[in-house]
Amino acid sequence: AIDEYKPLDATTNPSLILAAAQMPAYQKLVDDAVAYGKKLGGSEEEQIKNASDKLFVLFGAEILKRIPGRVSTEVDARLSFDKEGMIQRARRLIDLYKEVGVGKDRILIKLSSTWEGIQAGRVLEAEYGIHCNMTLLFSFAQAVACAEAGVTLISPFVGRILDWYVANGDKKSYEPSEDPGVKSVTKIYNYYKKFGYKTIVMGASFRNTGQIKALTGCDYLTISPKLLAELSKEHIKLTPTLSVKEAQACDLEKIHLDEKAFRWHHNEDQMAVEKLSDGIRRFAADAVKLERMLKERMFSTENGK
Repeated sequence: AIDEYKPLDATTNPSLILAAAQMPAYQKLVDDAVAYGKKLGGSEEEQIKNASDKLFVLFGAEILKRIPGRVSTEVDARLSFDKEGMIQRARRLIDLYKEVGVGKDRILIKLSSTWEGIQAGRVLEAEYGIHCNMTLLFSFAQAVACAEAGVTLISPFVGRILDWYVANGDKKSYEPSEDPGVKSVTKIYNYYKKFGYKTIVMGASFRNTGQIKALTGCDYLTISPKLLAELSKEHIKLTPTLSVKEAQACDLEKIHLDEKAFRWHHNEDQMAVEKLSDGIRRFAADAVKLERMLKERMFSTENGK
């Protein structure tokens, strides 16, 4: 799909890596990761963790051969509330990329947009020059805190916001301009541009092409191959719906969020609270499945199974 659509950048997450690791085409990467984990030794748990990190990096390195820009690699979602743990794991991933000849400028480290994740991003950017992509971002409070932390890029979700409103409200369909996910990203984009934040806004998690077209003009959009295929069949002229000029004229007011204010504002958004915790649980569950698969590869063959 990357070869076909030639994107600038690409992103991975635990769910995508889990799916790819089960495909015959990628067994060599899995074998290499398993061998690496075993070579480093240590406890069974350490070997599996090292193999898992190596697998993420091997996939990232393969993707980088096919794109001119950056690849996003995710820190284990089970560390979402552990600032120091996220910093250590991010630095470890950067070291692993360095071992295979990839510099940190071509990597975005993905962190959950919890308060702890955002503060980990602040440290990684300021102290280590490691670029971060803040994911699982659903609330305006999360976006404001990310901007204040000076991270490289945020991935505000569109589709998962729509999913929540469809599941929990009376309306079952929305026009693209009225889509709650589209409105969320539009507000974030306008806020960032009005107040001159350098953080890149990359709309993510799309359910249909209408959402994508409604966010034309956004800094970046991350789009699945399926939706890229649909878009490639359309031959219509798109005019940007988002622009810096319009953003600077909007009536949003600047706010500052310390930890207490962040937690309160985020907590006031029921959708964001539920989707953030749900997203973390899902990514963590896929990380566990991936580790289970690696464990079977690494240790069950020894007993002749």
